[in-house]
Amino acid sequence: MEQDNHLLNSQEPYVKIPGSERKPLPYAVKSTPIHPDEEISATLLIRRPPVTSFLEKKSISPLTPIQHLSHEQFMASHGADQEDLNKVEEFAANNGLTIKEVNAAAGTVLLAGPASAFNKAFKVQLAIYEHQNCTYRGRTGPVHIPQDLSYIVEAVIGLDNRPQLRPHFRIFEEKSEPHRNQAATKSFTPDQIASLYHFPQNIDVSNQCIAIIELGGGYHPDEMKQYFSSLGVAQPVLTDVSVNESSNQPTGNPNGPDGEVALDIEVAGAVAPGVKIAVYFAPNTDAGFLNAITTAIHDTVNKPSVISISWGAPENQWTSQAMQAMDRAFQDAAALGVTICCAAGDRGSSDGVTDGTVHVDFPASSPHVLGCGGTKLFGSGQTITREVVWNEGPDSSTGGGVSDVFTLPSWQTAAHVPLSADPQTNNGRGVPDVAGDADPATGYQVLVDGQQAVFGGTSAVAPLWAGLIALINQQLGHPVGFLNPTLYNLPASSKAFHDIKTGNNISSNEPGAYKAKKGWDPVSGLGSPNGINLLNALKGLQNS
Repeated sequence: MEQDNHLLNSQEPYVKIPGSERKPLPYAVKSTPIHPDEEISATLLIRRPPVTSFLEKKSISPLTPIQHLSHEQFMASHGADQEDLNKVEEFAANNGLTIKEVNAAAGTVLLAGPASAFNKAFKVQLAIYEHQNCTYRGRTGPVHIPQDLSYIVEAVIGLDNRPQLRPHFRIFEEKSEPHRNQAATKSFTPDQIASLYHFPQNIDVSNQCIAIIELGGGYHPDEMKQYFSSLGVAQPVLTDVSVNESSNQPTGNPNGPDGEVALDIEVAGAVAPGVKIAVYFAPNTDAGFLNAITTAIHDTVNKPSVISISWGAPENQWTSQAMQAMDRAFQDAAALGVTICCAAGDRGSSDGVTDGTVHVDFPASSPHVLGCGGTKLFGSGQTITREVVWNEGPDSSTGGGVSDVFTLPSWQTAAHVPLSADPQTNNGRGVPDVAGDADPATGYQVLVDGQQAVFGGTSAVAPLWAGLIALINQQLGHPVGFLNPTLYNLPASSKAFHDIKTGNNISSNEPGAYKAKKGWDPVSGLGSPNGINLLNALKGLQNS
């Protein structure tokens, strides 16, 4: 898109930030320039010493427990340099912007000020765009930065505030799915699903904290008490954390973000009874998401050891600078011993993109998170009678495939990740890593906004795995942290997974796509968990 050349005329040389280019949402129309005095904010990502040495060590010795860094050690060795922060502060002051927050450990600086100041400081033209689903503040083309800051500032995120992510849940509606026979539908409470997956039982996890990222909506504390009381399990201890002035604000609509919030809390809290849950409420923008993640990872008060993320979007709907910024945060989590569980998406191999090819969902496609795919589960008590890939059509099936952005990680080389089924036949990171029940017809019984409902979607699988990891962390006496290299190197004899060999996530009109097979596959990953076997396998590594 065109950008006025006069914006770049300056005595001080400016350069564009790689990967910062934005296009309008499809069918969005630019309506008016933004009012010059409108107060807005943006997040700058500041360079820091990388944590790559830690990650390399984990990849080389995947079965060896790694000593994680404390928050204090991380800040001392990987925090942003004060001189760099001073230069950013000077730049802000010279351009009429103020610094609202600095997270030196995460290397983020939140700037605020009038839109006209941001236009001038970053050589952009912010405008209001109208779309059938929303009105947002947007820009086209790249963001620019003074040349003397180009090695310090890696990304500028949040100038565009379009809704960036969507929740990955599906509500079961019998009327809309008449083709299903009665035998194909049976819902469960989350603790019943935990029993089917042999989660460790009777473990005091009151010292463990699960972080949940939410980008809208909220929950009612009294309703949560009612729900866990009805299950007869210990209540989680809930803490709300406000990010960028967002807060716990239920909308009253269970079909909206309230449904996501309730599902996440109720699944995680039911499978890990009595756990602490910190809910990070943030705006549904790329900057809001980044700030929620970095706030949770570097939270020295709640200190979560596992983070559940049930929101995402196709890789091609992100700027590359935003994905790299978030992946850097996920690498921080690995060094600190924090596991990130991400839903792989609910729209099959296309991830809901209508361009006739395949896509995977981010953040699940980051190689530094545990991507969680979906299955259809049958069973009772502790016996699984059948489990297949969840696929009830293009708008109700597990995400999965091969990343177009992230290269194949070393720990996945023996998993026989296929080339992408898109025209580029890319050799990239395979998604997902693991799986769990996600079909709404065999879904989770939840309570939201006064209504009983059955939810599915990979949104349920992320908190399910987060709860399991909290149980494992408690039993091991330390956080497992970045688990992927270890999981891919566990021997089949450990029986840590139920291998899913039936089904696919082929969306209508998509080429090739992906099918289940023996071992890892790009629809169910390594499979669904056997919690006790996984715990014992990790215990064995710890004691070897």
